[in-house]
This record gives sequence, C-alpha cells and structure tokens, in this order.
Amino acid sequence: MNSKEEKLRAIGKLIDIMDELRTKCPWDREQTFESLRNLTIEETYELAEAISDGDSGQIRNELGDLLLHIVFYSKIASENGEFDIKDVAETIVGKLIYRHPHIFGDTDVKDDPGIVKKNWEELKIREGNSSVLGGVPVELPAMIKANRIQEKVRAVGFDWEENQQIWDKINEELEELKTEIADMKTEEIENEFGDLLFSIINAARLYGVDPETALEKTNRKFIKRFRYLEQKTIKKGTLLKHMTLDQMNEIWEEAKKLNE
Repeated sequence: MNSKEEKLRAIGKLIDIMDELRTKCPWDREQTFESLRNLTIEETYELAEAISDGDSGQIRNELGDLLLHIVFYSKIASENGEFDIKDVAETIVGKLIYRHPHIFGDTDVKDDPGIVKKNWEELKIREGNSSVLGGVPVELPAMIKANRIQEKVRAVGFDWEENQQIWDKINEELEELKTEIADMKTEEIENEFGDLLFSIINAARLYGVDPETALEKTNRKFIKRFRYLEQKTIKKGTLLKHMTLDQMNEIWEEAKKLNE
C-alpha cells in the first residue's frame, strides 16, 4: 500500500488539476452546485452497482469520480468565499473525534457496536438535531429511508423486545391489506401495502439483512433468468407473447437450475 505522503501528494495533484480545469475548461468553468447535483447522484449509484458486482477495480474508479465531485464542490465554494477542501476535511475530522469518545475520550462502550450506535445518536441530538430522525435525508429512496428510520429509533431503544414479535406484526398488516383489497378501497390498499412493506423491512433489519441489498440481488437474479427465457425462446423461433404461461414456466425452471 502507498505511504501517507504518497496519498497526500495524489490528493494534492487532484486539487491542482481541479484548479486548472476551473480556469481553462469551458465545461468545468460553468458548473455549479445545482448542475453537479444529479451527476453526483448518478455517480453514487454507479458506485453502488460496482459494490454489488464485487468489482474492486470499478469500485476504485467510482470512488475516484465521487472524490472528484467533493473536490469540485469545494472549489466552487472557495470561489464564492464560503469554504474550501481544508474546511471540509477539518469539519469531518472534528465530527469523528466528537462522535467517538470511546476512542478519543474515556467513554467505555464495552466493545459493543450497539452501544456505539446509541451514543452516536445521542451525540447528534446534542449537536442540535431536534429529533433522532433529523439526520435522515428527505430524498432517500423509500426502502433505504425506512431501514435508516428503523435503525435510528432502535439506537434509542424504540424496537421490538424479541425479533420473533415482528412476524405477528407482519401477519397483522397482511390481514389488514387483504381486508382493504376485498373492500376495494384504493387509498387504504396503498396505505396497507406501505405498512406491510415497512414491517417486512423491519424484519430484514432484525435478522441482519440489508433489505435494499437483498432486493437488488433478487432483481439481478430475476433479470438473469428472464434473459435466459428470452434467449431460449428466440432459439425456438417464437415470441414470448405466443407462448402459454406453462411453456414459459418450463424454461424458467431450467434457468433456476442453471443459477443454483
């Protein structure tokens, strides 16, 4: 691995290049916080995809793209006299030291990650967050947001006493959904679907499963099997819409066995 000095030189070179791009490149020169925002979101999803693929080379590339964005935002802010990359680094350094009193202070967490998370949330409230949920971004995708909400309230003790209790809640929500479907109440059906999904996400969390990751793995598995179905159908010289469901299911079972 590279030395600390080598790492600092590489980051310094990136900062120098950003300075030059803002001066000489017409595209880089016209960028703003607002114009970069959607690009940053896209880069974040590309990093997530690389992580899901387990592609370390691509992870490195996508992290570089995100690092560029951090330097880019800091450069724009420095031009506006607001802050620069040094201020960004010092802010996170100060936050990490403050939120890790078990490392940089004398707080005893008994080597328990649960206590660390609880202390983290309490310290965030002392910093000015009026609510435990104040740090959950409004624009997070719904599933990730639900999981973060549940993690945060758990940190202050608002959670099931036993993991098994969640199954009664899931069954309760499922029955309520069935009732609304039978009554054909559209708005209530949507509400009950939301409640059921929230409970299932809760169950995933309780059993140590990240629901977003689990669902994405299922998405990829489904896509792989469906593409096999499409390719097998093409080889037979027919179209999916001309096949019966039983015929499609037969090929689907082949795909499942190939992916086991």
